[in-house]
Amino acid sequence: MSITPSEPELSAVVGERRQLINLAYRLLGSVAEAEDAVQETYARWYAMSRPQQQAVESPGAWLTTVAGRVCLDMLGSARARRERYVGAWIPEPVPDRTEWTGGRAGAGRAEPADPADRITLDESVSMAFLVVLESMTPAERVAFVLHDVFRYPFAEVAAIVGRSPAACRQLASSARRRVSAARAPGAPTAGQAGLVRDFKEAWEARDIAALVELLDPGATMTADGGGLVGAVLRPVEGAERIAQYLIHIAGKAPGLTLLERTVNGRPGLVAQHAGVTVTVAAFGVAGERVTRIWAVRNPEKLRAWSADGEG
Repeated sequence: MSITPSEPELSAVVGERRQLINLAYRLLGSVAEAEDAVQETYARWYAMSRPQQQAVESPGAWLTTVAGRVCLDMLGSARARRERYVGAWIPEPVPDRTEWTGGRAGAGRAEPADPADRITLDESVSMAFLVVLESMTPAERVAFVLHDVFRYPFAEVAAIVGRSPAACRQLASSARRRVSAARAPGAPTAGQAGLVRDFKEAWEARDIAALVELLDPGATMTADGGGLVGAVLRPVEGAERIAQYLIHIAGKAPGLTLLERTVNGRPGLVAQHAGVTVTVAAFGVAGERVTRIWAVRNPEKLRAWSADGEG
């Protein structure tokens, strides 16, 4: 639908798309689900009559409210679906904006992504942070993300969550304690990039001793295959076991290529086999050791990486 002088507000409505995608991704942990939520939000806007649309004082606020409610409903059903998920469910990883190549889910091939669909990377999309969000109730997650990440006042959050401002304040406070208890790593550093590079080189060399040295003794690796590809169903714990598992995987996939890439705003690795991205790994780091590895192998979560490394 083209923007015409008779519809000056349309530009503002369409211009909210990136903000809505960013909000929905943080609330849902899935680009595909975020796109669905935003599509539903716009469908409700365009289902209104022209007079109804003109009566909305702030289309942006209206869209945010509806998107928040849609996401809240989706989170409730998502919890049930993830309980039936094969193996561990890890949030969908997103690349740096300069590396984003994937098209819409189900497109059957990689397509250039709409710039408005790209996720703005900051601390609130680090894999460690998103994993903590997954531990929250839907109401906690929505209240916390809207207030602490997007800075919406509790009066507006209350209208979205359907609870009083005081109740939303308590929800956000509870969520904040979860984040603090998880002690999610801070901002990415040059040291983290170097550690991931050393990890890549040790893996390529199949050097178990070097991998063990780079891993915290209590490190944990979680893989997400979604039942669609091979992946360990339970977390692998301990530096020695993780190192052995990684060497085992490398032995089963000769010709595996490892690429250093930004994963959810942090230094990470992308594994390709025969030019196809098969794994995206995000890292949690403390000091000079790797403490967590989240390895996403579910191909439905790798569409944004499908052309990564080409050219």
